Amino acid sequence: MRYLYTHHSKLILVFAAALLAYEPVIWLGTSWFDPSYASSGLIIFLVTAALFLWSVTSPVKNTENQTNNIPYILLLGSAVTRLIGQLLAVNMIGALTLVIDVYAIGKILKIDRRVRSLSPFWLSMAFAFSFPLERVIQRVLGYGLQNLSADGACTILQGTIENVTCEGLRILINNKDVLIDLPCSGARAALLLFFFYTLLSAIIKPNFKQALKGFFITILSAYIVNLIRISVLAIFIGFPHLIFGIDVMSQPTHDVIGLLLLFLGVLPIALWARRALSGKKPQKQLPKKLIQDAWWIDNGKKQPKTPYFAGLFAVIAIAIILIPKNAPDVGRRDIPLELPSVIGDEFATHIPLLDKEKAYFTQFGGSARKAIYGDQTLMIVKTSAPLRHLHAPDDCLRGLGMDVEYRGIEYSSIPTAIYKATDKNGIEYRVAVTFISSKHNHMTTNVSEAVFRWLQDPEEDWTAIQRISHWTTPSFDNDAFDQSLIAALELSKKHINIAQLNGAPNE
Repeated sequence: MRYLYTHHSKLILVFAAALLAYEPVIWLGTSWFDPSYASSGLIIFLVTAALFLWSVTSPVKNTENQTNNIPYILLLGSAVTRLIGQLLAVNMIGALTLVIDVYAIGKILKIDRRVRSLSPFWLSMAFAFSFPLERVIQRVLGYGLQNLSADGACTILQGTIENVTCEGLRILINNKDVLIDLPCSGARAALLLFFFYTLLSAIIKPNFKQALKGFFITILSAYIVNLIRISVLAIFIGFPHLIFGIDVMSQPTHDVIGLLLLFLGVLPIALWARRALSGKKPQKQLPKKLIQDAWWIDNGKKQPKTPYFAGLFAVIAIAIILIPKNAPDVGRRDIPLELPSVIGDEFATHIPLLDKEKAYFTQFGGSARKAIYGDQTLMIVKTSAPLRHLHAPDDCLRGLGMDVEYRGIEYSSIPTAIYKATDKNGIEYRVAVTFISSKHNHMTTNVSEAVFRWLQDPEEDWTAIQRISHWTTPSFDNDAFDQSLIAALELSKKHINIAQLNGAPNE
């Protein structure tokens, strides 16, 4: 009877944990297959899962007692994390409960006490990289990281070549704008290096001092590799004859350069792991027979009162998932927005937003409108909460099934980020976007700077101005449309001059 009682309690615990994990699992799985995330999370998950299976299929070799309260503490931590995510309506926070669950599963299945042992903590950290973390870095940390990259790249370039001018985040070589945008391949490379670091840590199980040293080596390696990447791309953009006129922004050249430098960044981390592993001393253990017979050693039979804990935890889990989501940073829904009736000589033909466009641009407040002016399509999105839902064009375009390439920055009219989008029929489009603040005359080409400045003044509205034309449309026609758009939107000359001086970066 006592066995059944305890067994049923454990089933209740499993059920309650599954309730808390259900929605995060669905969201995480969706992020792996949704093109708008451009996530490599599934591959990272499979690598982590393979490492877990490699360990759990080996026999347990260490019979020393472990504290049986740890899984219960982790379950409570999982519930608290899920509660915070539910209250803030932030999927990423709610999904962190899965990281805690992986840690708990590793402890329960004793992967740290097997012949092929792993650290449950570091394995759970490796699993966390299956989340779409790149988008978080782009939005929250991107602008600060861009400044660090710009300063470092300027130092390298000015010390190696001539005709280099640095203006804020802009770098010009031979009067050509070159790219400096960390939140693209730079952020992705940094995340991959940290994933490699967590995998190695899961295997070698470093102590705190060793882990801290490895952490700083990984940060330094990621930063140096990114500076080298930016400098190499900048030189080849400024002096294309050095690479026989090859466009380093086009594929596969751009990715090949990134992969080669990523391999360079892996080397210091691998050397750290080798040294940490060689410096570890084997742990001395009591003989198995002595451990089993010794009455003075705690054999782990003392456990929390599982039935009471299971019942309480189930009630908590049900209460958490029933709490309605109410995001505190949702934008206002009463923001007025009207498109110009005429731009240049072309009258507006208003068209409705697609369902996915509505989800991207108005799900959390704000306003969005779209219209056609001759050969140009204009979409304007206005929001008071850019952190929540203001997106770069590549997010929604990939969600619509297009292949998207970032092509850099243009300053001929207003600072503009340029994307090349190719639909399923092979038709190529030029997508240009500029982000403008409502009060402080800020104009930028990326969401990260918009979010950075909005955090300084949360009362300020931001507007995304997106123009779409065919890729083969002459530059003169695109510039003429932009000039007419500036006049139609009554953007001041001061507004544009400040934006060009501050200069949002290229990639």
